[in-house]
Amino acid sequence: MSNETFLIPIKQNNDLSDIALKELRMDLDEHPLNQRYYSDLAYLPGNSRKYSLNRVQTVKSPLRNKKILFLGSSVTFGFGALGESFVDYLWKKDGVAAIKDAENGTTLVDQDTSYHGDSYVARFKEELDETRPDMMVLQLSTNDANTNQKLGKISTNSNYDTQTILGAIEFIISSAQNKWHCPILIYTNPFFDNSLYQKMVEETLEIAKKWNIDVLDLYNNSAFKKQDSLYMADAIHPTRAGYLEKWLPLFEVKLIENLGKK
Repeated sequence: MSNETFLIPIKQNNDLSDIALKELRMDLDEHPLNQRYYSDLAYLPGNSRKYSLNRVQTVKSPLRNKKILFLGSSVTFGFGALGESFVDYLWKKDGVAAIKDAENGTTLVDQDTSYHGDSYVARFKEELDETRPDMMVLQLSTNDANTNQKLGKISTNSNYDTQTILGAIEFIISSAQNKWHCPILIYTNPFFDNSLYQKMVEETLEIAKKWNIDVLDLYNNSAFKKQDSLYMADAIHPTRAGYLEKWLPLFEVKLIENLGKK
């Protein structure tokens, strides 16, 4: 089935936004087999029409017109939510001028997954040409843990090994601070059973202290453990309901706090 034909019933039945439709088109061009996943995801209660981006009302918000770069993979993209993640809700509800740089399956570690240059590091280097954002939000990727990438060590100098998880994180932070001098927020996934990801979270909290940046730590947040299936498509990916009702309020608070420190 062609991607266009496949997307028609999802757009109609799930009230899919034009933005999400465009993102799913692009993702399916790179990952044609994702049709089967999106087909199943469309039937989840947490992805029903009532949680559509189209139904979110815009409010008066201190985040309006704030230019924020969101760098991540499938959780930032909204894989479990048909392409509508917390980033899109921030855009629609709060008026954030969001740059959503998210590619499914990619890693912080500088390696190719689906195509050359799709790692966080490679895409971030391209974003450095962007006019200074008001803030950057970085996803602590679950893909690095699931593919057992090398953790590395927190650097004692300015040499960052981007072939390691911690080196990639520090390279991105250092480059963003040097170029943009903007607040940086790293967010983690909620708890899932992976010892490497647990270590990644622990080390990220230490990196945050070193660089004086903030972390939205969902991994250790008890409210995000053993969540109702309405909110999670699987152990890693939220549904639209999860992003809208659980993630969005926390991001709104964190973004306002950090932008107030500028």
